[in-house]
Amino acid sequence: MTKGEQPGTVRAVATRGGGVVAVLAALIATYMISQFQRSAIGVLGPDLARELALDASRLGFLSSAFFLSFALAQIPVGIAIDRYGARNTLIVSAVIALAGTLLFAVAETGTGLIAARALIGLGCASFFMAPLAIYARRFPPERFAILTSLTLGAGTLGTLVATAPLAAVAAWIGWRGAFFGMAGLTALIIGAVMLSLPPRPRQAEARESWGEALKGVGEALQVRSFWPVFFLHATTYSAFACIVGLWAGPWLSDVQGADLQMRGNLILIAAAAQITGIFAWGAADRWFRSYRRQALTAGTICVGLLLIAGLVPLQGAALIAWLVFFGFAFGYVPIVTSHGKALFPDRLTGRGITLMNIATMGGVFVSQALTGLMVAQFAPDPGGGYPAQAYHAVFLALAAALALALAFYSRAIDPHPSRP
Repeated sequence: MTKGEQPGTVRAVATRGGGVVAVLAALIATYMISQFQRSAIGVLGPDLARELALDASRLGFLSSAFFLSFALAQIPVGIAIDRYGARNTLIVSAVIALAGTLLFAVAETGTGLIAARALIGLGCASFFMAPLAIYARRFPPERFAILTSLTLGAGTLGTLVATAPLAAVAAWIGWRGAFFGMAGLTALIIGAVMLSLPPRPRQAEARESWGEALKGVGEALQVRSFWPVFFLHATTYSAFACIVGLWAGPWLSDVQGADLQMRGNLILIAAAAQITGIFAWGAADRWFRSYRRQALTAGTICVGLLLIAGLVPLQGAALIAWLVFFGFAFGYVPIVTSHGKALFPDRLTGRGITLMNIATMGGVFVSQALTGLMVAQFAPDPGGGYPAQAYHAVFLALAAALALALAFYSRAIDPHPSRP
């Protein structure tokens, strides 16, 4: 537990700021911004590619730049959360995200878009970790999975906004106008965070030095079962984000012939199903009473769904059904997150969960960048679209990576609160 952010202090701050509900609403709203930003390219990708002449590899890097800067920021963010507090870290990050969103809205080149995406990723780097640090220090361990599921489920409304609603707004005022609107919303949420979480009282205790903080990172890396859980983090969310956040739009456009609005509607199905899955898998935590058993069950289902998409042509009702099951199955992300958090002692919570988030977001960067290079190996048609085989290769590669991670993860310890 960080100095100056004891449970009583957090509770007092929540009360002065208008209650726990106001605090939760502000924290979830910031996470919604991150979810929107990481998923927006999935719908807009084909249009950005045509307008700025981006091939598959460059489009892949445009989307993955967000995740690269996000991942690189995690260790500094973890230290900042433990050393300066979640509130201050969150506000500074949000200002950076606001600047990146404005730059994205005015960028005229692919390079400019990539730079803006990287800045947005840097800004969003604390939008989930800071709330998790607050939950970990405010509530009993057995409630962490439920609060994580609540934040992920409600925050994933940002992913919904990045589907059909974003497509509709982009068709109305253009994608630039849509990002100007998101910049304005980000500014409002910064104000909400500042009002609901007033500055904590100045503390007399000495803070850790940066050297001591970095030493704590080393300690976290040596925690038992760190690496098996780390690699599951690296492949679970990345498989979902690689499809919904990047390739779903091009796949539906090139293979299914879907226009902008139809792409938005179809991706909305998967995103909405994931929200349902997040709540369902979170509630099932009490029934499984095991992080490992639940994650292995859900992960195996996900591997099967990726194999189906890679081997079987999907059309009509079969495509819609696949999108529903795909989104729902990948709702088990909170269970993996909870398993990662449970590995660390309280004083390393901030650094521990941000190290796990390096795996999560770094995994998306790697998967999106590498699959972009993979798709680019296939010859595009005269209109710039890619054949179905290119997307089948993406699904199969993601299935193989997740299967390997699950095999490694099966050896991890299971520190579930309900276990003796």
